[in-house]
Amino acid sequence: MIRILVAIVIAALVTLWLHRRLVRATGLGSRVAMAADAVLVVLAACTAVAFQVGGLLDPAWARPIGFIGYTWAGVVFYLVIGTGAIGLLNLVVRFVRRARSGSGSGGLSRPVMASATAIVVVASLGVTGYGLFEAATPRIVERDAQMRNLPESFDGVRVALVTDVHVGPARGADFTRKVVDRVNGQSPDLVLLGGDLTDGTVAEVGPDLEPLRDLRAPLGVFAVTGNHEYYVDRDGGAWADHWSTLGIRVLRNERVEIRRDGGVIDLAGVSDLTAPEPYEPDYRAALGGRDRSRPVILLAHQPAQAEGAAEFGADLQLSGHTHDGQMWPNTYLARMRNPVTAGWGEVDDVPVYVTRGTGAWGPPVRVLAPPEITILTLRH
Repeated sequence: MIRILVAIVIAALVTLWLHRRLVRATGLGSRVAMAADAVLVVLAACTAVAFQVGGLLDPAWARPIGFIGYTWAGVVFYLVIGTGAIGLLNLVVRFVRRARSGSGSGGLSRPVMASATAIVVVASLGVTGYGLFEAATPRIVERDAQMRNLPESFDGVRVALVTDVHVGPARGADFTRKVVDRVNGQSPDLVLLGGDLTDGTVAEVGPDLEPLRDLRAPLGVFAVTGNHEYYVDRDGGAWADHWSTLGIRVLRNERVEIRRDGGVIDLAGVSDLTAPEPYEPDYRAALGGRDRSRPVILLAHQPAQAEGAAEFGADLQLSGHTHDGQMWPNTYLARMRNPVTAGWGEVDDVPVYVTRGTGAWGPPVRVLAPPEITILTLRH
């Protein structure tokens, strides 16, 4: 109930803001203003509903509403930035005129406000439209991963890293199928799923992951949970159990040996930083007491988890979580909150590769942060 009320309140406040900036401040005629307000209210209702899809509402019928609502949220994101900039410019003009004349001269004229607002609306719709197209098909990104003490038989092994698919409210099984087909098309030797595969409960969204059972890799398909596995379905273990039914080996703070032509490497996986008891990450359980003469790859959802793994000597950590901000200029905010946001980095002497993620959270939109399926080729 609290989740519903919060969604309604936020949607109402944003709609009121947009009414004031897009309708009232621009002086639209009464009929046009009424039509614009009606559109804003309908889209706000869709956005409020979108937050419930996959949790309280069945995606089978509610996903189209969720797609519209979340797409509108993407438009609103840029509308708020644009109209906020206009409001700031209006204050600056008002201040300058007052300083020059010493009187209470106004800011931008209504015709100027109307023109600037029209530009912001068109730009917001255009950028979001581009973002929808960008997010629809994850690109293949190929990188080499140098590892110390890598056995000869593992040189050239191809590892597919997939994270942050976020199926549920806006995307369903069709998107999962597209991801699976693109991964299999790369003929990887090993597939690693780095969490945040869904947004919703197992009961409502579980069927949307069904195509994952078709992932193929001779060295196996492994996964760890991300933070979103605990948002709606509070028992994150339920999602891990469901993934296991799809033929995925879930690493729950544990380590396994990967063997190939006589060579051995370790693959470890820990739960997300936000995982509640009894699922919280345990780096000692996953990395402690191992044979340090062979390399270990750590799969952990958040790049910051390298800080907890450093004392155990992880040779390589693979993560997602950041989306590289997903929608510019969120990229800069992501950089403030994560030690690495995309590509290669180092955290406490642990080499970390962070993928931008394969799907999109909330708005099915990506702007200057394209979705990716990463193919890492292991090298000496």
